[in-house]
Amino acid sequence: MAGNLTRDEARERARLLTVESYTVELDLTTASEERFGSTTVVRFGSAEPGASTFIDLHGAIVRDVALNGKALDPASYDAEKGRVPLPGLAAENELRVVADCAYSRSGEGLHRFVDPVDESVYLYTQFETADAHRMYTCFDQPDLKATFELTVRAPEGWEVVTNEAPETTGGSGGSSPQNGSGGDGVGTWHFTPTPQISTYITALIAGPYHVVRDEYRRDDGTVVPLGVYCRSSLAEHLDADAIVDVTRQGFAYFEKVFGRPYPFGKYDQLFVPEFNAGAMENAGAVTFLEDYVFRSRVTDAAYERRAETILHEMAHMWFGDLVTMRWWDDLWLNESFATYMSVLCQAEATKWTGSWTTFANLEKAWAYRQDQLPSTHPIAADIPDIRAVEVNFDGITYAKGASVLKQLVAYVGLDNFLVGVRRYFDRHAWGNTVLADLLGALEETSGRDLAAWSKEWLETAGVNTMRPEYEVDADGNFTSFAVLQEAKPDYPTLRSHRLAVGLYDKTADGTDSAGGRGGSSPHTKLVRRERVELDVVGARTEVPQLIGQRRPDLVLINDDDLTYAKIRLDGHSLTTLIEHIGDVRESLARALCWSAAWDMTRDAEMATRDYVRLVAKGIRGVTDISVTQTLLRQARTAVQQYADPAWRKEGLALLADTLSGLAREAGAGSDLQLAYTQAFTASAVSDEHLAFVQGLLDGSEVLDGLTVDTDLRWSLLRRLVVTGRAGEAEIDAEHERDKTAAGERHAAACKAAIPTADAKAAAWERIVSGDLPNAVYRATFGGFVEPDQAELLRPYVDKYFAEVGRVWKEWTSDMSQTFAEVAYPFLVIEQSTIDRTEAYLADERPPPALARLLSEGRDGVARALRARAKDAASS
Repeated sequence: MAGNLTRDEARERARLLTVESYTVELDLTTASEERFGSTTVVRFGSAEPGASTFIDLHGAIVRDVALNGKALDPASYDAEKGRVPLPGLAAENELRVVADCAYSRSGEGLHRFVDPVDESVYLYTQFETADAHRMYTCFDQPDLKATFELTVRAPEGWEVVTNEAPETTGGSGGSSPQNGSGGDGVGTWHFTPTPQISTYITALIAGPYHVVRDEYRRDDGTVVPLGVYCRSSLAEHLDADAIVDVTRQGFAYFEKVFGRPYPFGKYDQLFVPEFNAGAMENAGAVTFLEDYVFRSRVTDAAYERRAETILHEMAHMWFGDLVTMRWWDDLWLNESFATYMSVLCQAEATKWTGSWTTFANLEKAWAYRQDQLPSTHPIAADIPDIRAVEVNFDGITYAKGASVLKQLVAYVGLDNFLVGVRRYFDRHAWGNTVLADLLGALEETSGRDLAAWSKEWLETAGVNTMRPEYEVDADGNFTSFAVLQEAKPDYPTLRSHRLAVGLYDKTADGTDSAGGRGGSSPHTKLVRRERVELDVVGARTEVPQLIGQRRPDLVLINDDDLTYAKIRLDGHSLTTLIEHIGDVRESLARALCWSAAWDMTRDAEMATRDYVRLVAKGIRGVTDISVTQTLLRQARTAVQQYADPAWRKEGLALLADTLSGLAREAGAGSDLQLAYTQAFTASAVSDEHLAFVQGLLDGSEVLDGLTVDTDLRWSLLRRLVVTGRAGEAEIDAEHERDKTAAGERHAAACKAAIPTADAKAAAWERIVSGDLPNAVYRATFGGFVEPDQAELLRPYVDKYFAEVGRVWKEWTSDMSQTFAEVAYPFLVIEQSTIDRTEAYLADERPPPALARLLSEGRDGVARALRARAKDAASS
């Protein structure tokens, strides 16, 4: 985010202006490594001739400004606010601005990266929410749509990609009937104008990228050209065929359910270096974090996650790019819709048919965690300015919103939902909308009044908790059954929920519970006997359908995960799960049970050591690799942050012992073997365990079928560094083996994780200098905040509060937000950390967005203290 445009300013500009077109010329051939040439011509109308306004431009050296042929003083450019004043508008206007704009190393604007492998330069843009004006002069807000026509001068051998296909290309890259090479090593690319789109989804990607071209062919013979790009030094690892397969499946599904073809002329997917997010939905030129090009072996969970990201961004081509929110208040709808549709597409059109299990396990856990912070907010948030939206890319905007859309679909029916979406697209194509436009279309197709639903679900904050209450007779049959709904006093709304209650019985079927790997009881499964779906309203909802039914071994509230709510288990069901959680047959039901246990641990209702023991006992019964990896990560977090410190070493040893055995037992070369080995490595503390880690690294220990490849080597080395078994010499030697951008990041993380005060001081100085590029900055943080080194971080409590205000004021949005969140002393789990935070908030009165992040950090420490107290009391 560059300039901090307010909602009121945006509304006034939208009232005053109608933007027709941008013609942008960029010169990427200047000798400077810091700046590039940017010339913009904007044609726009004014509803009030004679009025004044401003246009956005960040970090530029302004050379020339002319409005309607009249020169304006370049010195009028307000560099601090990033604005060029435009006085005396005509009814029809043409503005020309010539400037030198700055390359970015923070991943915002036009980012410049030099590949350490071959010294090649790679460029790409990231403009959401409001960073397009780092590259060209524009009215940088989503509801001032226009066409964009780009001309780019760049080195001849480059690929140059924007939202549309090129009419002329400058050299060997690209495919065009005309060539724009001047014979001097410099080429000119000219691109056809885009349709009417918002500034934040325009894009430029340029450099010697490797490209694989393909196509999506419809049944009628029409074609969408496809391109998959990555850095040349990563080309050997690019599995373009797998990416294209998911892309084709997505196009076929979305064009069918949305009832209209893909709205742009081509579809490029570009995996770019040092990207700050997972991906970005630039129209026709989607950028992805290049970590999705897997250079080492990963489990299927990573491929599933990549597919979800591909489909999420593709859904945005319709919902977000074709039809766009008017202002960032409705960011949630943009992201929630894409998340919901991507998971729906995965479940119905790809091999990942269990994607709703992953959704329950990852997205909803994120939402529940975010919704219990003091900064929780309604899904339909109040966004007064750009800085406010930057901290709203959170678990409520994405995951809770998608969860609530899933609940809405259960309420109105999937067919009615999709027909309403098609009507919405038909009415608003190439325009801007607000939430009421979508709800109106859904009301028409479903016949439901959604005003009350919107008020309950979108305009209030907090998460409800559901628990069963029942009585049984002497024969064990239900004589009463009710679902109880609770809400926190600060967020007292009791909502209407569509949910299911499942009754699960233990059955002996002569086979083990996990297809050959065993479970907590090898010849038992927990199988659903009965399912009742109902509307839950208010504090108590009776379920008469269950009266007379035999009490099962497990009662599961919110079976099939229809609604958004935390669930609690009755005592009888909890006892069953402690012995048989690995025996729940269905993956989604099993994930819901695990989620309930984790949530109870975070809420200090279950002792941390009991949760860790539950994972250690039940993990072999988990067949879903995504759930497996999540549970192992949560168990490690539980030991490191939520356990009584006196039990921590024992807890890590329990995990490491369990995982060491599982890694040896797992199928050779299987995903489970890799997941167990990675989790074992991160938990190893004893001499025996660390010797095994060392052996895997140096080859003296071998697990049949396990390839100790580049990234696994770094993981093994990092654990040895963290525990004092390796140091700078070993890090430098490994970096010499891996002279890549990823190797540079791994080395930075390892050096920051050396367990000495000097190493922490050196890492801190690198972090606060502001000189690190974004990816190395994050990697350095990753090693600095090592959970096993909390004592070494104690001196940085005061240092954090001495720096955070300056960083927030002086650094870019993404870099300052990362500092505020990650450098916060969340591992110094003491009341003094809470007190220090509250004193800073009271004395310094930081900006609202920063105050929010500080309050979230404080809440995390308070939650950990409560969990530790619960755990200590259970010893």
